Amino acid sequence: MSQLKTIAVENAPKAIGPYAQGIAAGGFLFTAGQVPLDPATMKLVSGTIAEETNRVFDNLDAILAGAGCRLADVVKMTVFLTDMGHFAEMNGAYAARFGDHRPARSTVQVEALPGNGRVEIEAIAKLPGA
Repeated sequence: MSQLKTIAVENAPKAIGPYAQGIAAGGFLFTAGQVPLDPATMKLVSGTIAEETNRVFDNLDAILAGAGCRLADVVKMTVFLTDMGHFAEMNGAYAARFGDHRPARSTVQVEALPGNGRVEIEAIAKLPGA
């Protein structure tokens, strides 16, 4: 059985429940879903879906970096939206962050997200040297 390593960084929102920001195991990093929380205030960023998606990616970038990863190491993303009508705007911000890298992705509409957020994203990334 592989060992589990908890990833906890200061520049991403602290876990507000019984979970970790990320877990490294079996050569991969699994992040908790990130909503557009500002880690300094622990309040949701309000604005356009693109602005909220960018805040989510800032949080994910911090967690990935804490495990020695970057977006180019991401192999799978799951995006949760409270309104699929926001898909195109989220997708534009998403594409801008990834450039030419295209990890596998699922996008689903959900009824609600923590703190009444409108977008949440989780990632699976290959750990360096794995």
